[in-house]
Amino acid sequence: MSLRNKVTLIGYTGKEVEMVNFDSGNVKASVSLATSDHYTNAKGEKVEETQWHNLIAFGKVAEIMQKYVPKGKEIAIEGKLTYRSYDDKDGVKRYITEIRVDEILLLGGNK
Repeated sequence: MSLRNKVTLIGYTGKEVEMVNFDSGNVKASVSLATSDHYTNAKGEKVEETQWHNLIAFGKVAEIMQKYVPKGKEIAIEGKLTYRSYDDKDGVKRYITEIRVDEILLLGGNK
């Protein structure tokens, strides 16, 4: 078990899972995940800060996400950070950080 590139998050999905089917028969799922943190600022006010993460999954994990993870579902994931880039329609290079999910745990009640 390697700790070199490991991410563990618990949060709520921000949209429905999007699926891509490849000619090889493999599938890819993608969804956004919101995680929130709370702290008290210098004025003594409680502040909530939300971060959004792009999740991707392949194969069996993708199929589980498609079947059991609706928008707003609380999940715990474990995976690794991945980076990629592409050129948009205007020729501008765009960079994307994603978390490739290896394991998923469904939390909370049924929504």
